[in-house]
Amino acid sequence: MGQLIERGEFMGWQADRNSRPGEVPGEGEGVAALLAGFGHGGQWQAAPPSAVLAAVLEAAAGPEDLYEGADTEVLVGIVRQWAAIESWAAAGMLGALRAMMREDGGGRPLLRRRGDLPDGWDDSLNYEVAGALAMGPVSAGNLAGLAWTLGVRLPGIGRLLADGVVSRAKAKLIAAVFEPLDDGEAARAEALIVAEVAGKTYFQVERLAWRAALAVAPDVAERRRSKAERERARVTVFREESGAVGLSGRDLPAAQALAGHASVVARAGQYQACGAFPGQTASSLQALAYLHLLNGVTERDAIAFARAATAEPPDGTGQDDDGGHAEDAGNVGSGGTAGSRAGARGGRGSDGDDLDPDGDDEDPGDDEDPGGDEDPGGGCGPDGVGGGPGSGGSHPVLPEVAVPLATLQRRAERPGDNRLLGPLDPAMARDLAAAAARSPHARWEVTVVDDHGYAVGHGIARPGRGRNQSRPRRPQPPTATSCALPARVNITVTAKHLAALAAQPRSGAPPGEWELTPRTADTWVLTLPGGRELTVRFDVVPTHDCDHRYRVNTYEPGGRLRRLVQVRDHECTFPPCSRPARDCDFEHAVPYGKGGETDACNAGARSRRCHQVKQMPGWTVTQPKPGWHVWTTPTGRTYIQEPWRYIALAVFSDPYC
Repeated sequence: MGQLIERGEFMGWQADRNSRPGEVPGEGEGVAALLAGFGHGGQWQAAPPSAVLAAVLEAAAGPEDLYEGADTEVLVGIVRQWAAIESWAAAGMLGALRAMMREDGGGRPLLRRRGDLPDGWDDSLNYEVAGALAMGPVSAGNLAGLAWTLGVRLPGIGRLLADGVVSRAKAKLIAAVFEPLDDGEAARAEALIVAEVAGKTYFQVERLAWRAALAVAPDVAERRRSKAERERARVTVFREESGAVGLSGRDLPAAQALAGHASVVARAGQYQACGAFPGQTASSLQALAYLHLLNGVTERDAIAFARAATAEPPDGTGQDDDGGHAEDAGNVGSGGTAGSRAGARGGRGSDGDDLDPDGDDEDPGDDEDPGGDEDPGGGCGPDGVGGGPGSGGSHPVLPEVAVPLATLQRRAERPGDNRLLGPLDPAMARDLAAAAARSPHARWEVTVVDDHGYAVGHGIARPGRGRNQSRPRRPQPPTATSCALPARVNITVTAKHLAALAAQPRSGAPPGEWELTPRTADTWVLTLPGGRELTVRFDVVPTHDCDHRYRVNTYEPGGRLRRLVQVRDHECTFPPCSRPARDCDFEHAVPYGKGGETDACNAGARSRRCHQVKQMPGWTVTQPKPGWHVWTTPTGRTYIQEPWRYIALAVFSDPYC
């Protein structure tokens, strides 16, 4: 190991002549100083990745990478810096690939006949790289494409990779999401997210990238999706890594796919609630329900067969039921497993792993339950058969769809959002909302947002009494235009536009589709397609400020306080966790038993697992203002989660929309 470059007033030692990689060079006192530099606030814990940092990390590892003398605080800093080195090294490799695309004037294999990759990189170099990296020629070409994209088309993301801010897998993900955009659109989309991706998980980066792409070119995303639905919709059967079989529908129309998923979850809920399938997990029951629905097995027959199979023989010699092991209550999803969202996108398996042959494995996280709504049906009826299309015991089954009012009214082209699918192009958001309007089981709510996209008001839209309450239409065969989607639809509207609507004189004309109109000083009316009217009364969401109007003196919050905190936070408030707030605990930042109040300014959504970790020694959560959650770890590092942004990144058009 060569001599370390002295930085600041740190150290300037030289390795022993006989040292080898992994051995401690020089005096033990120098190694102790090295380790201390990776602690919170230390010299090396925030150093940019470089060869010097790599050498220091290697020296700190010591013999056999034991890191002797390093405590947890130091090791956390070391892990972060090794990750930064990994990204920096990936950027260096991609830079070398870009160098192969330059002309050298001597005919040697530095081929770039044009300034763009597609015509400037030939199969000779594909095979050269494939042999050097032991990968297939197609993968080598894809890697070259990533190198070109991050150097020419998305240089800001390329710099983040070189600086250790994002991993290669995240950079590759952004490049893939932006691939349909032209160069100008890609540059604008990159500018929207380049300052936002630091500290984000794989799925959070994916959501940011899709929001940006839809913001700058919603029509491109719509065309791409529509073409795939027309030309690539298919059902595939494949072998899983376990040896089992997978059955998957791909490139399907969104409304029908979500309605089908809701039916699977509802049927699985019936199975779980009726107790005829002991020892089965929620995910295995969903797989069973999926196959039963495809094969035409009714819920009544399925439950009867299951009860017959588990019944004890007449002589009482059957095996005892040991009850199994229930999953942790805070980690059981109500609307699908973590892999359901990832698998729907293609390219990742049921565990959410990136299956790219290049080996860019990136764990997208384990908090990916799609959430939903309360049971709109009935649990178990006679003989243990569910009582309606949404029945599923206490388990939520309704998919959630968020869509801006301006998009529904075609005054703007802003993306929507769905827990399972992520950001939705405006046309898809309109289609899903229209499908929900055809379902008598859909639930509706309206969220008022400020200029930053934070929720500042919220109301549940309920049927009025005796005014334009048309009966639900008769069921129709499911088609691309008539599918009814039982969903929870959250319509967002900016506070400025709501104020403008309140100030408008009433014309007396009948309201049109998706109109939101004031009826009294505190009551609004939402008109759905077909003329159905819903009444909305708004509550103030305690974001930015808290006037304590929802405070209670008990440990458990009131229903309104719980709902408004869920609307404000939207997800678990630990930054890397994305469990829906509806599936989280209402948790006191300052514990109730230690004087903490049950109020919005002292509460947040925490998944059960995050809640339990927060209660461990050394962990604290504070709220400097309502909606901003500051987590401090036992090593002294802090992570901040802001309120959920219902409008993507910035207001792209008239803020009154």
